[in-house]
Amino acid sequence: MNYLAHLFLAGTDPEMILGNFIADHVKGSDVLKFSPRTRDGISMHRAIDTFTDQHPVVKQSIERLRADFRKYAGVIVDMYYDHYLSAYWEEFSDTSLETFTHLRYDILNTFKPVLPERSARLLYYMEKQNWLLSYASFDGMQQAFNGMSRRTTFESNMEMAVANLKAGYPEFENEFRQFFPDLQLFVANNFDISD
Repeated sequence: MNYLAHLFLAGTDPEMILGNFIADHVKGSDVLKFSPRTRDGISMHRAIDTFTDQHPVVKQSIERLRADFRKYAGVIVDMYYDHYLSAYWEEFSDTSLETFTHLRYDILNTFKPVLPERSARLLYYMEKQNWLLSYASFDGMQQAFNGMSRRTTFESNMEMAVANLKAGYPEFENEFRQFFPDLQLFVANNFDISD
């Protein structure tokens, strides 16, 4: 899953939110620099990624993209699923997406002194361009994929990913709707996200 899903599934505990946000930028023993609750958030992020990667419905989504995007197909599916989460946000949360995104930016900014350098840089651009809110629109997705395409080491074709999303919209939506409740249940059964 991508940033919106991780921040949503983390609940409202600031340290769990922090851990979910920084997990990809904390390596090896650096995890010990953080509080136990933040480490729980890091573990949760990693468990969500593993669960997602192994889920048969997600694999189905990825396979339909493999020919066009090769090793980047999984990253693109993560983005597609964040798109559906944001596009149908009111089905998942009583808080508006705009309010949710501002609350998450505010929480993450309180942790600026302890953010890994890459996480701090990511947060700056995420907030400045309001990625979390922009995922709901095709234009926002296009901007995100364009930016990701510029940053990849190898040719990714990610700038073409919105065309694939549009072409397969009902199929990807159906797969998201099959998968996301399973992911929510996995989180509820394995992590304490209460404050």
